[in-house]
Amino acid sequence: MIRAALLALAAAGALLQADMPRSNRAAMSAAEKQLDQHIRAAEPFHLLGHARGVYLEGYGAVFSVQVDLMMTPGLSPVTPTISREEVARIREKKLARLPLLRDEMRRMLVNAAAVLDPIPPEEQVVLAVSLFFRHFEDSSGMPAQIVMQAGRETLLELRKKKDGLNGAAIQVREF
Repeated sequence: MIRAALLALAAAGALLQADMPRSNRAAMSAAEKQLDQHIRAAEPFHLLGHARGVYLEGYGAVFSVQVDLMMTPGLSPVTPTISREEVARIREKKLARLPLLRDEMRRMLVNAAAVLDPIPPEEQVVLAVSLFFRHFEDSSGMPAQIVMQAGRETLLELRKKKDGLNGAAIQVREF
């Protein structure tokens, strides 16, 4: 009797799993590589580490990456301090590059949706970019992280229309 009940439970579990969407790790890996390549090609940004993605069943795909808006000079024995003028110059350059990063993130999100075939269209695709700042930088008024997300179906429609910069369709949060 117990054996029959266990077999019935196992069969029911197999049927339920067959209906559940499953992420294909190969698709997630392809999206990670695509994000890395996009950032490397999108001058003047610098990729720090590799994009990492995780599939959350019933929610969607979430990717994170760390980016420096410009190659920020570091301290060294040759340059033990950074002048106020240099700190101000770095800040102005990074502020000017934030809108470019936001546009690139929208494009990356739209392109990632296209390679995520195993993800159901009603689920989300999320891209979180953490910005790198050195300890001496003035990052006031700049986000430490930008998170963009939209439904995969919405992103695929934007891709068809070649309208990846449509701000209304993609939710943006900055922290």
